[in-house]
Amino acid sequence: MRPIVSMTLAACAVIAIASPVLAQTPPATPPAPPPSGGTPDVMPFDIPYGVSIGLDKAKQVMAAAENEAKRRNWKMNIAVVDTNGELVHFSRMEGAQIASVSISIGKARTAARFRRESRLFYNAFETGHGYVSTLDPTLVASPGGFPLLEAGKLVGAIGCSGGTGDQDALICKMGADLMK
Repeated sequence: MRPIVSMTLAACAVIAIASPVLAQTPPATPPAPPPSGGTPDVMPFDIPYGVSIGLDKAKQVMAAAENEAKRRNWKMNIAVVDTNGELVHFSRMEGAQIASVSISIGKARTAARFRRESRLFYNAFETGHGYVSTLDPTLVASPGGFPLLEAGKLVGAIGCSGGTGDQDALICKMGADLMK
């Protein structure tokens, strides 16, 4: 019994001595934030606002996106919003995942309100620009949201969700390209 007690005390002594050494390991140096860049000469994404998209045009944009999704057998949620990011037309294809309903609307809203593709916010996060999360609590930083332009003016946006980000973006681009 005496050797067991001695071995137990020795093990405890080793752990007690090693613990402070391990606990005092200096933390890893965090990576330096990426540079913010220079000051551009012109305002980026300065797309003028036009008259908001109406239901008839939204249905045409939706049909173009749905047709491509059906052709590829991808089950998508597709949202078309006006210049304010408010829903004009929505479609959840048969079998599309329920969680993607609000995501598709959020992608469209992000593209409309910020006048740029939602993928750009995803890219900013990926390169370490965490400030993006402070811009708007409803911002969706994921591929699949495109502004809708008519005669060079923003009339709304389309958002798709249900596949990968690249699949979502490809389907939305079909709808956005109809407006050009």
